[in-house]
Amino acid sequence: MTHAVLHGDHHVHSTFSDDAVSTLAENVDAAVGAGLRTLRLVDHVRQSTTWVPEYLAAVRALRVPDGLTVLSGVEAKILDASGALDIPALPDGIDRILIADHQFPGADGPLGPSTVRERIAAGWATDDVLDQFVGAIVAAMHRHPGNQLAHCFSLLPKIGLSEHDLGQERIDAWARAAAATTRSSRSTRSGGAPVPGRCRPYSSRAARSWHPPTATRRPTSAGTPA
Repeated sequence: MTHAVLHGDHHVHSTFSDDAVSTLAENVDAAVGAGLRTLRLVDHVRQSTTWVPEYLAAVRALRVPDGLTVLSGVEAKILDASGALDIPALPDGIDRILIADHQFPGADGPLGPSTVRERIAAGWATDDVLDQFVGAIVAAMHRHPGNQLAHCFSLLPKIGLSEHDLGQERIDAWARAAAATTRSSRSTRSGGAPVPGRCRPYSSRAARSWHPPTATRRPTSAGTPA
């Protein structure tokens, strides 16, 4: 590793999450073996999560060799179109929240990918879906500034769409929000990242006036927007 950006990994899960197999200590050992200088240990939380103090204590108890900085964080999904996160009250010491699009941020709560696909098939306009999706991410960044995006846009293939469907104006609005909320302009990837060359927050098109919708059109029971 020679490039400075490759000297840190800011999105590493442990057995505190239900989708990981390595312990906190094993992650530290792996980071040392990979020549990292910074390691951010991050695990999934929900509003009902109660183990964050124990998690933080376990991170603080790690034996960390010289030359490696270990940081802590939690990953939480966006719950709804307002940008609320599925996150408990956090103790001091958790210095980064990873904002994730694990499910679609519906008007009244998260929607599974299959539900969104069904509603699109029943007539929910793609532009309205994408406006709501990007608007929720932007709102989450503004509600929780100074944090980090996790595998942003990774939900799109699961609902039958792609990053190419976003269009430059939505990408620009997303990038402007990331820049405005400082550290949240950092984005970690897991299976995907924004399409190269499409994130141009200071391009001439960025001056055009796409904004997240102020009100979300709710699908009817038949799946079409009301």
